[in-house]
Amino acid sequence: MTDPSQRRSIAIDVVSDAVCPWCYIGKRNLEAALADLPELDVEVRWRPFQLDATIPPEGIDRKAYLERKFGARVGEIYNRVKDAGAGAGIPFAFEDIERSPNTLDAHRLIRWAASAGAQDAMVERLFRDFFIDGKDIGDHAVLIEAARACGMDSGLVADLLAGDADKDNVREEIASAQHIGVTGVPFFILDGKFGLPGAQPPDVLKRAIGKALEKGGEPRS
Repeated sequence: MTDPSQRRSIAIDVVSDAVCPWCYIGKRNLEAALADLPELDVEVRWRPFQLDATIPPEGIDRKAYLERKFGARVGEIYNRVKDAGAGAGIPFAFEDIERSPNTLDAHRLIRWAASAGAQDAMVERLFRDFFIDGKDIGDHAVLIEAARACGMDSGLVADLLAGDADKDNVREEIASAQHIGVTGVPFFILDGKFGLPGAQPPDVLKRAIGKALEKGGEPRS
């Protein structure tokens, strides 16, 4: 058993978008890495990013959107992501997704979930809603149900979603991520100092965490 006085702590910020399949894979890989580091006290914080902020609030037809964005490469891209997802235990069901949502409101909900101690559960719920159940996570009814399922006050969330609460804060966080050079997600920020882009395998994440700890000072007492 590890001496409590020798335990190490680290904060990991994950810049992510709720409609990014590689972010879902990155979440699984991070979980696998941390499972092999039980001696660490880890705080994982989910930070917003929008792969396409130009999508209208009501969303857009998924098929038309992807054809416009990727053309004939859609099938090839899906197959590659499905294979990677299977390796991480994620049964992506891309064929069930009917709409591409604007994720601003989803990010507001993830932000509020942090205050309720349910941020990781909310991120997981929204990934599952979108990529496995094919739900429109731009729909307020879907977001309110996600809040209820994660133990949040769904009535309060409904009231907040109906207004503009934290929209500017989310946009400012996204701008801050872009300012430090984040152009794609997932992007892991270890101990507030070291950046690691992409859905890295668990062993790569473990090594990066180890290096961040080496440069982060002495164990806490």
